[in-house]
Amino acid sequence: MTTVKVLVPQTHDKPQWYELYRGYAEFYQVPMNDEIMDNVWSWIHDEANPFYAIVAKDENDSLLGFMHFRAMPSPLRGTTVGFLDDLFVIPKARGKGVVTALYDELKKQGKAKGWPLIRWITAENNYRARAVYDGLSNKTHWVTYQLDL
Repeated sequence: MTTVKVLVPQTHDKPQWYELYRGYAEFYQVPMNDEIMDNVWSWIHDEANPFYAIVAKDENDSLLGFMHFRAMPSPLRGTTVGFLDDLFVIPKARGKGVVTALYDELKKQGKAKGWPLIRWITAENNYRARAVYDGLSNKTHWVTYQLDL
């Protein structure tokens, strides 16, 4: 049985979250270190920072996956929307409804915050995830660019 909840600052979740976050970084081939993970962990638990995390757990209280999301101003709408930054599910839990459970909680969180929508991006070649997203959401016509500084 999978349960999904908001990640709160519990020390027993931190090592598992670190392991999952390392897996997420490896998937996207992004170098990761403890300093970065400590920084992100602090954002999750900083009440002044509109950055949030939800986690999926199994019946043994082990983390199966997570989502990190945040508030984002949308000037054309004149309101704040949600932005999903990160989604990761451990390989052994993929295809078992964990992503759907996480998205169900993400929708609840977004509605509670008054957001009209939540956006995200993924790698063009992340075909497995894109197939799931196609069933859960609407693909936009936007193309993403990045200006490195």
